[in-house]
Amino acid sequence: MLDQLAAAFDRQDYKTAASLLKAFLKDSPQNPWGHFYRGKLSEASGDWENARKLYQQILREALNPKVVVQARQALGQIDALEQAKHQAAIAQATADPQDAELGMLILETMASAAKPTAAQAFAQIMKIDPYTARLQLPNKGWKLYRIGAIGELRLYGQQLQAANIPSFWASVTDVQTFSVFQVHHFQDYEPDALAVCENEQGQLGMLKFAWAEVSQRVEGMLPVYERVVDISPRKGIERQRKEQTQDFARICDLHLPGRRCILRLCDWKYRFDQGIEFAALGKDVIELDQFVNRLHWNSLTSFLNDLLPNKPVWSEFTSFAETVIDFPVLLQKLPSNIHMFGQESSLWNSAFHLYSNLAAVRCR
Repeated sequence: MLDQLAAAFDRQDYKTAASLLKAFLKDSPQNPWGHFYRGKLSEASGDWENARKLYQQILREALNPKVVVQARQALGQIDALEQAKHQAAIAQATADPQDAELGMLILETMASAAKPTAAQAFAQIMKIDPYTARLQLPNKGWKLYRIGAIGELRLYGQQLQAANIPSFWASVTDVQTFSVFQVHHFQDYEPDALAVCENEQGQLGMLKFAWAEVSQRVEGMLPVYERVVDISPRKGIERQRKEQTQDFARICDLHLPGRRCILRLCDWKYRFDQGIEFAALGKDVIELDQFVNRLHWNSLTSFLNDLLPNKPVWSEFTSFAETVIDFPVLLQKLPSNIHMFGQESSLWNSAFHLYSNLAAVRCR
């Protein structure tokens, strides 16, 4: 009967093959050739995943060297067919010049209970092993997983979403559509806000807006670096210049999607001695004192909490930055629009700018 089965598959007579296979399995349910031809039948119907499982089972359990060789060859053919299909899909997804633009694929956090199943699907989609796949799924916040042509990343993202793996994608153009205004201080806040701010060209002006226009806030802390001289205790004093984190700058973005702009507040740049008085400290306290400046900032944050009680707040910047800092080529393409003396070249600034704009893309 095995010769008849092989002949039926050779002439692509799958109806006859199915009938012969049913009879063969009834007589010899444990015969590995039965599993092999079940795999061939699944393969013929387009169910490559089931065929793969059957061939892999043969490789794990079968002792007959001939059926093992056949199963290994069949697996190789499936791999080649899947790779060709995948490459054709990528070529189609990036055929438009706009789809070849640099983009990002972002993974979002998910419940721990869902990770084992998600890891299996993630491994299959991204062609990696399940253990590595599980490690790649973020435990907190967002993770920048890959950069590349936005059309290809959109294809991956759609497959991930279909597998219930939370993710999204964005091109470099997508995250450069919002204008950024650095807020010097709020001159007034009711009934509408009046902000004295600086645009991206360094021009100072006033922007009036209603608090209802603010869709969300994005918060984070940026490391402030300082060059120090490290003196070795060893004989023959050695000096080495290096950067150390001396402090953290607090930063908060207010998104006004209707105006396609972001209002950026930073505790290093905000003029607490001007405009609205937020704290009982008054405006005469020296703002360069870090402790006092932190109290002023906390008062400003409480002020925003009161005025924007139901607006989303994105505050998991640090965990995201730790994944994106490994992509300096991407960050160098994104001007941060964060101006702190001596810190302009910090990639963390660009990472926050990216995080804030991704939040805008994610929620539009």
